[in-house]
Amino acid sequence: MPATQSKPWKGMGMEGWVARWYASTRRNDMEDFRRAARDAAHWLPVGARVLEVAPGPGFYSIELAKLGDFRITGLDISHTLVQIAREHARQEGVNVDFQWGNASAMPFADESMDFVYCSAAFKNFTEPVKALNEMFRVLRPDGEAVITDLSRECSRDEVDAYVKHSGRGAFDACMTKWIFRHVLLKRAYSRADFVRMAEESRFGACRIDSSGMGMAVRFAKPALRAA
Repeated sequence: MPATQSKPWKGMGMEGWVARWYASTRRNDMEDFRRAARDAAHWLPVGARVLEVAPGPGFYSIELAKLGDFRITGLDISHTLVQIAREHARQEGVNVDFQWGNASAMPFADESMDFVYCSAAFKNFTEPVKALNEMFRVLRPDGEAVITDLSRECSRDEVDAYVKHSGRGAFDACMTKWIFRHVLLKRAYSRADFVRMAEESRFGACRIDSSGMGMAVRFAKPALRAA
């Protein structure tokens, strides 16, 4: 299927108990969220405007907000997850603007963000290239978007090892393995898929770093040329 086409299915209905379970199980990955937040905080300038697309329970944005004076917004298609993320931010005493919205039609002005981040969600987007184009639109010149997600080349043995070492309980571990094997790996993209989507988008190119089960895909918006 060409990357420009919409996927024939929609992502999991992350509302109600499914969203609450997802928020609960993602707590097992807190160290990953903290590590990613530290990496971004290291180079983001004071006052940077940051957008997290599909933040889910909001852990990454909340951890980043603890580390510096950044203006952070989270945009998610799930009403339940927006509510959960807002409550998490309140409990942690940080200011993050979690909003409901669609990654393919973001409610933000052109060139209003310095950095866009999306973790573990891009494979579920029904219009991936449109989402990339929206990231490009809202980024300021010389801004960067980073997508981290599961690789289609990830093996079941790698999934099993990840779940085993994640500290999940028996039921949570079984459910997580089932979702990886029967849902997420089928939706995941390969390196070639991301290269193709980048070429079809306004970014035109991307840089991919493999890491364990997943990939970090970086997209850069060119700086304005001097007159």
